Amino acid sequence: MARVFVTRAVPGEALERLRRAHDVRVWDGPLPPEPAVLREALAEVEGLLCLLTERVDAALLDAAPRLRAIANYAVGTDNIDLDLTRARGIPVGVTPDVLTEATADLAFALLLAAARGLPQAAADARAGAWRTWEPARWLGAEVDGASLGIVGFGRIGRALARRAEGFRMTVRTSADTELEELLAQSDFVSLHVPLNARTRHLIDAAALRRMRSSAILVNTARGAVVDQRALIDALRNGDIAGAAIDVTDPEPPPVGDPIYDTPNLLVVPHIGSATRAARARMTELAVENLLAGLDGRPMPHAAG
Repeated sequence: MARVFVTRAVPGEALERLRRAHDVRVWDGPLPPEPAVLREALAEVEGLLCLLTERVDAALLDAAPRLRAIANYAVGTDNIDLDLTRARGIPVGVTPDVLTEATADLAFALLLAAARGLPQAAADARAGAWRTWEPARWLGAEVDGASLGIVGFGRIGRALARRAEGFRMTVRTSADTELEELLAQSDFVSLHVPLNARTRHLIDAAALRRMRSSAILVNTARGAVVDQRALIDALRNGDIAGAAIDVTDPEPPPVGDPIYDTPNLLVVPHIGSATRAARARMTELAVENLLAGLDGRPMPHAAG
């Protein structure tokens, strides 16, 4: 029986399988454990189930000499130094596929909400600004038949394209179109790339200037794929019409950050996979990975 640390309570019943096989401690704080606290907690731990909020770096691995399996509660691994874990022979597992449809649903929901200005319209209705039916107020962009550029055409990008078919959208993807052309020709641009050295600030000030002034940007990938300061400036200057983002850099932005009062910007708190079914299945996959890793078996959903 191994000692296992879980950095946050996670939905679903799969943790009970882990508890039956190993000695499991679940962090019970409302926020992630501070790095120093986490390093101390891992001194005797052999298995770790962590979230994107935890940095698995040299300092953490040095503090966990007995660690021999890591399950990341995410499809991405930008919070983990995979070179270091490989060098130390520590397998890392992820949770692919199960959040694809939920995240694609949210991306399209953000696209629709930004296109039709739903947050402002809802706020005006609650504030008493809805006086009568007004023919020239709360006007949004047409989605049916519009052009959609999808940057990153993996599982989630393909799922978004399927949803766009129902709205008769013209879809261009980074798999078949150069980024500069995609940005210039799209009414909506949706980001679905992993975060790495190549994609960090992929959408910078120059990229935003290539977009149409009527265009809307959607980001459900990682916050740092977009230069956030450049996005704020582009929206305030009217270089693009709007944006809707599920991810920020940092996450969350501090109180008083200009992102919160930027016009035509919808921000939601990283809820791409936040359906009961998706999150429960993520727990199942993470547990399967950890059980296999601690058993000395290949993880069924190993990180690439």
